[in-house]
Amino acid sequence: MTKRRVITIVCDSLGVGELPDAKEFGDEGSNTLGHILRDRNPSLPTLARLGLLHTLPAPATNDAPISAFGRMNEVSAGKDTTTGHWEMMGLVVTDPFRTYPDGFPADVIHEYEKRIGRKTLGNKPASGTVILDELGEEHMRSGAPIVYTSADSVFQVAAHEDIISPEELWRICAIARELMRGEHNIGRIIARPFTGTGKGHFKRTANRKDFSVKPTGETVVERAHKAGKRVVGLGKIADIFDRVGIDEEIRTESNSDGMRKTIDLIRESDADFIFTNLVDFDSKYGHRNDVVGYAKALETFDGELAELLTNMRADDLLFITADHGCDPTDVSTDHTREYVPLLVAGPSITQQTPLGTRDTFADLGATICDYLGLPSADLPGKSVLPELPR
Repeated sequence: MTKRRVITIVCDSLGVGELPDAKEFGDEGSNTLGHILRDRNPSLPTLARLGLLHTLPAPATNDAPISAFGRMNEVSAGKDTTTGHWEMMGLVVTDPFRTYPDGFPADVIHEYEKRIGRKTLGNKPASGTVILDELGEEHMRSGAPIVYTSADSVFQVAAHEDIISPEELWRICAIARELMRGEHNIGRIIARPFTGTGKGHFKRTANRKDFSVKPTGETVVERAHKAGKRVVGLGKIADIFDRVGIDEEIRTESNSDGMRKTIDLIRESDADFIFTNLVDFDSKYGHRNDVVGYAKALETFDGELAELLTNMRADDLLFITADHGCDPTDVSTDHTREYVPLLVAGPSITQQTPLGTRDTFADLGATICDYLGLPSADLPGKSVLPELPR
């Protein structure tokens, strides 16, 4: 008998319909997956077989899935990446991270400029691609990094790789992380390096790096690590948990790169917990209101997922979920407050198993603990393992 292993894939931003409190977040009517299906009707045979289309408010197919499927409600006070990932790993965020809809206070920017020895540009909420066209050329002339935020709890710093090297950008973002604590505690500092010759030609690179706030309590990631389980984080997973509990960090350049590396790990690694974030859904398509690109990315993922499933061992359990929504048909470019899917698959699950609406994202973490033999009684979530056919 092989040892039990968990693979968790977060399709960043793949929400499946507005939460009951969506109106309070300005997200009434949001439905990331539902609206993509409505507008583009992508072919998703593997995800349909796993039950994804049955997690929507109204099932988008009459075909019966052969897997376990449901949706999860977010109880944390937020709709950002850090909050979503922390809750799914058993850490509910009751005190939301600070947001800055009017930009950062002048005294914060002044102190930041003093610490990094450079003036800055921007300091306002903006789309990451739009602000590069607006300020990228001025940045290249002046050497001043571009600081901006969004509706989420982020302090983003953009710089051209020929003007400020990625390593130097990471250094000044680490300074921002130290600054944005206490009164100005913010979820993430994000380094946004880019290249290109001028307006209309700028392109963000894979040298992005996130500097998250350290988890305020023990997560399932840390619990698994402390129990001697080997935890591998792919994509921005290590960043989100500030590397607490992560045994190995693997950077990825795209969704497909993340899937290739995840499949390689499944084939070759002795890891107990493989945790992958696929950020392109959010950063390249959701935030850019690119419905066509999002639909194509889902089709590509669907094919890669089929390959992953054929490489799973007998005692592997695969979870597919999301951390929030980012409806590309919405008038804004921000995250949306939505339910997220919970798909559970593996060689041992061969029949339709509806899991309903879960009370919290933390049900995922509780299930992982249950499957790996870790204590979970003190976690906010409820394991779905007893509901699975075994």
